[in-house]
Amino acid sequence: MHPASSVILFNTFSGLGFGLLFWLGLGVIVPTGMSAFIWFAIAYIFAVGGLIASTFHLGHPERALKAFSQWQTSWLSREGICAVFALVTMAIYGAGLVFAGTQLQLIGIVGGIASLGVVFTTSMIYAQMKTVPRWRHWTTPAMYLTLSLGGGALLAGQITLASVLLIIGGILQVFAWISGDTRFKSSGTNMETATGLGHIGKVRAFEPPHTGTNYLMHEFIHKVGRKHADQLRIITIGLAFVVPVLLLLLPFTNHIFAALAVLSHIAGVLTLRWLFFAQAEHVVGLYYGKR
Repeated sequence: MHPASSVILFNTFSGLGFGLLFWLGLGVIVPTGMSAFIWFAIAYIFAVGGLIASTFHLGHPERALKAFSQWQTSWLSREGICAVFALVTMAIYGAGLVFAGTQLQLIGIVGGIASLGVVFTTSMIYAQMKTVPRWRHWTTPAMYLTLSLGGGALLAGQITLASVLLIIGGILQVFAWISGDTRFKSSGTNMETATGLGHIGKVRAFEPPHTGTNYLMHEFIHKVGRKHADQLRIITIGLAFVVPVLLLLLPFTNHIFAALAVLSHIAGVLTLRWLFFAQAEHVVGLYYGKR
């Protein structure tokens, strides 16, 4: 699929922001006063900034509010509702720490769980898509949650937590790639099922349906050369997981190395998200003879 920059930014930074809110809510760090204000400001800039970035991919951003009405059937709607609840709840928890130096523990736990719920609902937008076999797998929500928790722990300065979660995330991502590479072929979707003409025998494309490109071809058909994909995967693993863990485990780790670890992780996750969309083989490509 077409890797839109707005969606890549959303998936990267909102996950980090809500991951940090999760750890703040659970009381892994309990700052007060101006320190609390800074911690929550960072989390909200990432989380809210990512959510705002996602609206730029909409044809009519002004209609985004309508998504909230479809919560019974739409994971996008559930994501929006969960995000509002999490942000409001964590704002109350944060206000207690900033203005009163008081930890409203129950509110923090509820807000932290809701923050992680936002990440889960986001992942399910993709994991429930039958039209993209690579995404329709348990590894999609697992990776979203692991990246959010690991990245949030990294931002929160939790060296042990971050190191363990990033190592798990790296291993899980490699497995997701390896298993995902064969998922489209093994899904049972082919030219016969894509055109609905399988009952008459083998189907092949005689000519393209269009002489030029259209919206579906632009948005849902994107190819990455195997050589380039392999190189980007190595870069992703290195930047998102290996480099941050090595920097965290240095015996003389300081704020500079911690900042470099965060920047490396963000760069790696941006690359990972680009690959997530660029390698997603949508079944509509079969109809156009592109798979």
